[in-house]
Amino acid sequence: MDNPLVSPELGLIFWTTLSFLILLFVLGKFAWKPILGAVTDREEGIKDALASAEKAKLEMQNLTADNERILKEARAERETLLKEAREIKTKLIADAKDEAQEQANKMIEQAQTAIQSEKKAAMAELKSHVAGLAVDIAEKVVKEELSNKDKQLKLVEVMLREATLN
Repeated sequence: MDNPLVSPELGLIFWTTLSFLILLFVLGKFAWKPILGAVTDREEGIKDALASAEKAKLEMQNLTADNERILKEARAERETLLKEAREIKTKLIADAKDEAQEQANKMIEQAQTAIQSEKKAAMAELKSHVAGLAVDIAEKVVKEELSNKDKQLKLVEVMLREATLN
């Protein structure tokens, strides 16, 4: 076998081992620390990112719960306000109806009072007119002869026809 790689000699093994050890020393001295530091930094960054993501997830859950609680409170408050508004509306309508009824009763009472006054005035005028007619008739009857009863009745009928009631 003439190939030196298949049957290595002692010199080749020595130099290969020495090259490997020098390379291992150089890598250990200059490359391993920065590579391991970068890997460690990357690992810590990933851990921090995962922790931040978990924290953000918890905050989102808390915010969602708070939002739902606030929505429930807002709905309850809205219902309370609507209920109060309905009660106020009902009270205002009832008050307006009562006030309108009072006004109507006052107007009816005033109208009845006015009607009574007008009625009394009309009755007084009618009485004075009737009294005047009665006095006129009595005067005319007295002027005529009182002996003839037929004549008196005729005279009263004529007077009644002449007197018209307004």
